[in-house]
Amino acid sequence: MRVYIGCGGYSNEEWAAPGLIYEGVRKDDFLSVYAQHFDAVELNSSFYAIPGLKAFEGMLRKSGGRTRFAIKLNKVFTHERAPTDVDFDRMLQSPEPLREAGVMGPYLAQFPYSFHRTADNRKYLHRLSERFAGRELAVELRHASWDKPEVREGMAEFGLIWVSPDYPPVGGMPEPQVHVTGDVGYLRLHGRNAGSWWEGQSAAERHDYRYTRAEMDEWAEKIAFVEGELSELYVFFENTTKGHALRNIPMLREALNARGVPVQTPEPLDPEDMGRLL
Repeated sequence: MRVYIGCGGYSNEEWAAPGLIYEGVRKDDFLSVYAQHFDAVELNSSFYAIPGLKAFEGMLRKSGGRTRFAIKLNKVFTHERAPTDVDFDRMLQSPEPLREAGVMGPYLAQFPYSFHRTADNRKYLHRLSERFAGRELAVELRHASWDKPEVREGMAEFGLIWVSPDYPPVGGMPEPQVHVTGDVGYLRLHGRNAGSWWEGQSAAERHDYRYTRAEMDEWAEKIAFVEGELSELYVFFENTTKGHALRNIPMLREALNARGVPVQTPEPLDPEDMGRLL
């Protein structure tokens, strides 16, 4: 099993604080520096506006082909749920530079908590799976009504990846387990800030949480348990606030390696390579 570990987004300006990875780095160089530390990234900007072909070409160039990209579906697919053919075409075709370079990860459909398991929503999810047939599509279903074996069996049948989440213990959401619906697994660690999950005014507040080493050991155990069932596993830390994810990723790498699950850490680029890429 090849494990890819990264963060939800790479353009966090808080990471320019002293001691963090972007200290003294120009914003245009954030992705180039990010790619020296992590071998995967979950692209958040596509949720708000689908990037064009040239934007993805730029991401490929700046990352030096060292980083796998998981692409979050635009909100028109998951929150508004009224995508047009143009939206589908742009979402499927724009990341082609990443696909051609072999660094395209799954698409991510992040549905809101209000997306319950109803007949209409099940039909919509089925239609979405048909339009993304032949592409890896990971689906995060936040309402507990979806957290059932028969749902995952159906997702496996239609080639969908169940997103295994770690949420705060506030109830009403899927349990923190690694579930397998195909060859590829997808894990999103949101942190466990129960106090701000519902009341927080922003995603930064909700994700203001740093995991303990014991909590990282707990997830390493769960990952090691399914190692033989997956060819690839993507692990994304969403707790990017204040650089929490930057502290937690080395903990998880260490815990996985200790359990015989090899995790690769990107080798730093030398200055000449960095100049060539930019």
